[in-house]
Amino acid sequence: MAAVIATTGVPAPAAKPWYKILYVQVLIAILLGVVVGSFFPNIATNDWIKALGDGFIKLIKMVIAPIIFCTVVSGIAHIQDARKVGRVGVKALIYFEIVSSFALILGLVMGNLFQVGHGLATKPDAAAVATYVKQAEAQKSVDFVLNIIPDSVVGALARGDILQVLLFAILFGFALMALGERGHRLRDIIDDTSHAIFGVIAIVMKAAPIGAFGAMAYTIGKFGPAALGNLVSLIVLFYATAALFVVGVLGLIARFVGFNIFKFIAYIKDELLIVLGTSSSESALPQLMAKLERLGCSKSVVGLVVPTGYSFNLDGTNIYMTLATLFIAQALGVDLTFTQQLTILAVAMLTSKGASGVTGAGFITLAATLTVVNPALVPGMAIVFSIDKFMSEVRALTNITGNGVAAVFVSWWEGELDHDRMHANLNKTIDPSDVETAITTG
Repeated sequence: MAAVIATTGVPAPAAKPWYKILYVQVLIAILLGVVVGSFFPNIATNDWIKALGDGFIKLIKMVIAPIIFCTVVSGIAHIQDARKVGRVGVKALIYFEIVSSFALILGLVMGNLFQVGHGLATKPDAAAVATYVKQAEAQKSVDFVLNIIPDSVVGALARGDILQVLLFAILFGFALMALGERGHRLRDIIDDTSHAIFGVIAIVMKAAPIGAFGAMAYTIGKFGPAALGNLVSLIVLFYATAALFVVGVLGLIARFVGFNIFKFIAYIKDELLIVLGTSSSESALPQLMAKLERLGCSKSVVGLVVPTGYSFNLDGTNIYMTLATLFIAQALGVDLTFTQQLTILAVAMLTSKGASGVTGAGFITLAATLTVVNPALVPGMAIVFSIDKFMSEVRALTNITGNGVAAVFVSWWEGELDHDRMHANLNKTIDPSDVETAITTG
């Protein structure tokens, strides 16, 4: 709280009562859904109960196309800021894409090895999926490349055709970047539009408890309490995969640079606890940057790598999208071809950009990925929605840990990492007041 007062001059708001916290509301709604689904299956499978979960999914789908367009355009357009600092920006972007690829591949491998979705024996509602099946068959035609190119941008946005929106967003982003300073005003407008759309998402997320209740009640009522086993298995698998990534991939990177990943995690434990409470890795951004500078990283590198990483280096979100996509496919009995699984990697690499800072944004990127990979999978989002909140914290924790390691690695790559200072800090307890001082004076 002292850090908030020191940086803004405004006291932090009082803590919310427990019953107003979204996490608690969703948890209570899920428990009620389990009870209703288990003991009153006839009520739980009522169309009105099902509509609660389906309605929330439609609210999420409503903002997919505009938010993907804004985040991709903004991300590419902001690369010009990285170019101002030369090779540091290039090295950071190379690192982000390589490590993000490892995260995606690890999630894909674990999802194929431990097929926890099998046995759920659920099928999407025929009426609900009809439109998506037609789209999926259209994408299989020999005109696949032509299908990526929209007849009109407005039409692609109106239909929610994510692949076409992505193509235009990439082209528009590079065109905006090439404009240089002339494009800054338009870039700022797109940034503001993106923030406004995320504001819409924040409003929509207030209905999450209602949607979670409907989705969980219907799932348990239709498929029985045994369905809980599959959902819990997905949570456990995601936690284990995220831990394997942090200890294995990030641990190897840390060892290569010359520090211990467990000591690093202990060093940023306060920031991790903040993230754990908010489900957003952006909530600890100022504190993380101050601690990385204190650790011995170059201030200029930290100032570039960490903020950029919040859009380009979302390891936890990448793992979640590959695992959740495979789980939904397995639950619906849809066999994904090798080509479709490669498509998951390519699409998720793009749709994940800009998803770390807002609670629930990971679920939106999942919807965008499913739409492109195989539209028939989209109705299956209702299956994982009820447990998404239990995975959002781990997504955020993995994201912030990955960005911290990225800053240390790029500082080392640039020859601007103070190893003696780093080891001195990792081997002792840091006084939080020192961090607050660093924030206010830096």
